Amino acid sequence: MKRLLLALSLLTAAATSQAQTPAAPIPPATPQYRPSYHFSPARMWMNDPNGMVYVNGTYHLFFQHYPDAMVWGPMHWGHATSQDLVHWQEQPIALYPDKLGWIFSGSAVVDKDNTAGFGKNALVAIFTHHNDPEEKKKTNKHQYQSLAYSLDGGQTWTKYAGNPVLPNPGIQDFRDPKVSWNAAAKKWIMTLATKDRITFFSSPNLKQWTKESEFGAKLGAHGGVWECPDLFPLTVDGKTKWVLLVSINPGGPNGGSATQYFLGQFDGKKFTPDQAAPPTKWVDYGTDNYAGVTWNNAPNGRRLFLGWMSNWEYANQVPTSPWRNAMTVPRELALQRVGKEVYLTSRPAQEVAQLMQPGAVHLTGLPVKTELDLTTRLPQPLSDKMRLELSTAQLTDFSLVLGNKRGEELLIGYDKKANQYFVDRTKAGPSGFSAKFAGRHPAPRRATTAGADLTLLFDATSVELFADGGLTTMTELFFPSEPYTTLKLRSSAGLVISEFDYAKLAPDAN
Repeated sequence: MKRLLLALSLLTAAATSQAQTPAAPIPPATPQYRPSYHFSPARMWMNDPNGMVYVNGTYHLFFQHYPDAMVWGPMHWGHATSQDLVHWQEQPIALYPDKLGWIFSGSAVVDKDNTAGFGKNALVAIFTHHNDPEEKKKTNKHQYQSLAYSLDGGQTWTKYAGNPVLPNPGIQDFRDPKVSWNAAAKKWIMTLATKDRITFFSSPNLKQWTKESEFGAKLGAHGGVWECPDLFPLTVDGKTKWVLLVSINPGGPNGGSATQYFLGQFDGKKFTPDQAAPPTKWVDYGTDNYAGVTWNNAPNGRRLFLGWMSNWEYANQVPTSPWRNAMTVPRELALQRVGKEVYLTSRPAQEVAQLMQPGAVHLTGLPVKTELDLTTRLPQPLSDKMRLELSTAQLTDFSLVLGNKRGEELLIGYDKKANQYFVDRTKAGPSGFSAKFAGRHPAPRRATTAGADLTLLFDATSVELFADGGLTTMTELFFPSEPYTTLKLRSSAGLVISEFDYAKLAPDAN
């Protein structure tokens, strides 16, 4: 009922939007593909997470949204809220396109000291205004930064009359501001994607901005445009390092969209990487985690991350209806040293554990000689919303295989020769919607321990892999023609699975 009422409210809101593209026919509904504990809109298109901020016990998630079609179009800021990061309530659209343009990606802050003059503890959104495509043909100055503010905890928003607050200097790509307060410098810092690099700006009041420095023109991956940056501190070995996230499309390690990161120091003006020529490091090696950023003002100093669970190679074509695309689970980020290198790790936020239902299965000492069928040892039918955990003291080839009666198989495992984890969705289900969807996607193993451990979160059509405490992470979509009903372990070399855990995850209560 809640989803029905929400759908009606969204249709009403869409009727008042300034959409410029005629609504396309909606394909037949695919409820079997609807995630339950990952956020997805009730209807229509979604991409980047935006404006993520925590205030008064509520996590706010804004997102790129086109309420009139299931493909990308004139961008709005959709809105959802949660008290626990796993049960989400979709809210009315927060920001609509206006005479200055569409509402592209950005961030939101709590202005507790009223630096902007909108009010003490006002929520202030900083976003990119984007002119429509026809305007883009006339000038490169089609993207600039603007403000909106809320005095009622994010329920309603007022756009600042002085927009834009940061005009375009004459470049095509000038977008996705991530803003946070820098206590040491006593000013707001904006991390902005500008062409294929990052530009840092500062401001005392969110309205007047001064350019401080640029970073990355000759560092990192440059296979595509840089987007959706984030900058924040984390601690490792008792010392603070700054993490700079930069999404790139195309140019990801397994094709299309992905997010790289840099480690270094930030002095309030300039980001200095730890190495003169740092190796390219990726937040997630799967094909379906893009544009991820972190929550501002999260409680207890937590650094909580959320990504868009898709890839621009096929995001407009995936076979879901009447919605398209979802977010990853919230993840907690940290730094970990392995030898001389420091890596960004990510694990499911602790709140995800509350979704586990009674009836979990714990198995130990499982010998795998070529193939071991686990299907009869697990509750039936096999859930498509589950958490699997496995560990082994041996490091050799193995695959976990989910299959169905049509012969479709999703393979997840480890390749010893390459020292890589992998997800293989070559035969996982229909993929004719895109020639770039099917395939085997690897990720390097970073841990140096003798064995391996995996945590896998499944939700209808997605799997998120967290290996070796989050040192390696992969996110992948798949679309089986019918549910997977079998679960097997394969190993040509043979091995013993020390521990194996299965738990069904509760569906979203909304």
